[in-house]
Amino acid sequence: MTTQTDTSSVLTAAARERILVLDGAMGTMIQNLKLDEAGYRGARFADWGQDVKGNNDLLNLTQADAVR
Repeated sequence: MTTQTDTSSVLTAAARERILVLDGAMGTMIQNLKLDEAGYRGARFADWGQDVKGNNDLLNLTQADAVR
């Protein structure tokens, strides 16, 4: 059985040797939040002149707790 520490050590060693691409289910998790346009905007971008729904990167600023 592999422990979290073992996995971390293996990933750290591999990252020292080459470029790694890690993929997860973050997009699916964000979709499960069922955010509307206002949910993506938050207070910070409430008056922004363009639609932002679907801009998952923006959620780091507007819904940081949700994407941690």
